[in-house]
Formats: sequence, structure tokens, C-alpha cells
Amino acid sequence: MKSQIIQSFGKPSVFQHKEIQQPEIEPGHVLIHVKATSVNPIDTKVRAGSVPAVAPEFPAVFHGDVAGLVCAVGEGVTKFVIGDEVFGCAGGFKGTSGGALAEYMLADADLLAHKPKNLTMEEAAALPLVSITAWEALFNRARLTPGQEVLIHGATGGVGHIAIQLAKWGGATVYTTASSQEKLEMAKRLGADITINYTEETVQEYVEKYTDGKGFDLVFDTVGGENLDRSFEAAAVHGTVTAIATRSTHDLTPVHSKGLSLHVTFMLLKIVNKDMHKHYGEILKKVASVVEEDKLRPLLDPRIFTFDEVSKAHEYMESGQAVGKIVLVNNW
Repeated sequence: MKSQIIQSFGKPSVFQHKEIQQPEIEPGHVLIHVKATSVNPIDTKVRAGSVPAVAPEFPAVFHGDVAGLVCAVGEGVTKFVIGDEVFGCAGGFKGTSGGALAEYMLADADLLAHKPKNLTMEEAAALPLVSITAWEALFNRARLTPGQEVLIHGATGGVGHIAIQLAKWGGATVYTTASSQEKLEMAKRLGADITINYTEETVQEYVEKYTDGKGFDLVFDTVGGENLDRSFEAAAVHGTVTAIATRSTHDLTPVHSKGLSLHVTFMLLKIVNKDMHKHYGEILKKVASVVEEDKLRPLLDPRIFTFDEVSKAHEYMESGQAVGKIVLVNNW
């Protein structure tokens, strides 16, 4: 089968088009005829060698997010049949059977769910990693409840734009930050109640303006770095901060002085640990239900790439110019 592989860590140009052996079906797995995948920041980090602990062995087929058709079903699999449309984050990392940048992908059935009926393959491929991350952070870790005031940093980022919609579906009043009027307007269309231009207002100013100085019940930081410190500042006493980018050093004095709860979500942990796979299939089933209620939809960057253009897609991701998810369609 045709594929894009890498044989060593490196720049986006490291991808090579190559014919490789089509995977054979295994118990507990399905074989997917891949229709689309998407790029996530973790894909570029793994490709560059920044997180070798979760990298697959070389030569490697990358990308976890996939949408496609089931074309073979392994022994013991009962929830899928040949011809089913599925989506999931099911490969491209340590301990998986291979990524989505190929004609066919062997995937653990526990990591998959039926594709939402009201989404295209391209839209479905944009959802798995970011929707699992947002669901884990908001509902499994932070325990979001209806009526809470939730601040989400990174309104139009991959995880941020999904988190806005899920928090709203969960009954929260949703505040979000972005750096431009265009992104703020987009966040409004996604369902945010209040949008904040962080280049024009300090944390102290918007906490005073919108919460009478009390702070937010829950702050979800999808940005990381210094923004995690701003998240501590924005949280209420006994509030909760949940984050997805915490490979950095911080003063935890505000966490102590406010009695904050801090939760870190690193969704790849349940992919590299096989006994946790079923959790993600279950989350995706719930996500698909929310999508089919018309309460959640992925935001796609207007620029769509083919599998032959994966190097360009990674360059585009690293340029920071994308708004929403970057999708690649299988052109083979």
C-alpha cells in the first residue's frame, strides 16, 4: 500500500512516499481504508523528536487521527462490521499498529467509534484527539457542572474551539480569550458567552470586569507557558485549573494561596497504555452523540492538504497561521 513514512526525526521534509506492506487483520482490531487524517501539534513534536517517549519505532507511519471505512474485522470485535464509517485517534504513536498516513490503517477497535452521521470524513478526522482532550479535561478531570463560569484560553485553537462547544453543551457560562477581533467573532459563533481580547485587557482587568474580582470557577488553559501563570491568576479561590501544555517551570504560590486544584491532561497516555484504550472509544461515542445533536462541530482551516502534501501541512502547522484544524485527504 502507499504511505508516507519517516525513518528518522527531523524537519517536515523528512516524510517520504513509500510502498509498504498492508497490515494484516489481528484479533480485537479492524482494518480501516483511510479517507482523511488531521495534523495536531503533538504530531509535529513527535516528528521533530521533541517527545521520543511516545514516538513509534522507525520506519514509522505517523498521525493518530483517522476517519475511514472498515474493510476487515478481527476476531472478537462485535461493535463494527465491514462498511462501517469510523473515526478515532488510533495510531502513529508508541505501542500502536501504525498511523493514518497510509491507504490502510490497522486500529484497536477500542479506540474507535462510529463516525457522526452529519459530518464528512474530513470533519470527522479533525475531531478525535482534540475532542478527547477537551472531554477529558473538562468532564473527567475538572468535573465541570452546569452553572459554572468557565474561562477557556485559546478560542480558535484545535482543543480550545472544541472546549468552548463542549463546555456550553455541559451547561457552563463560557468565557474565552483570543488575540484578534476575527477570532473573537469566531468564538462567539462557536457559542462563547463572553469573548476577551487578551492583548487589550489584563487578567486583573477582565477578572474584575466579569466576576467582580472573584475569578472563574474553572480555567482551561490550552496554551501553556506563561499563560498557565495567567490561568492561576484568573481562577477563583478553591477554583480549578486544567491544562494540556505544562512542560515548563512555574511558581505555585498562587495555587497554594487560593487552594486551587490543578489537573494536567496528556491524552496520549491512554493510547500508549493499551489497557486504557476502551476509555477513548467510549468518549468518542459520547462526542458523536453531541455532534449529532448539532451541539458540536469542528472548525477546519480553509486550506486542505492531500497525503502527498504532508510536509507542507506540517510546515503550515508550525507557521502558526492556521485557524482551526488542518486536514489531509487521502488522494491515493
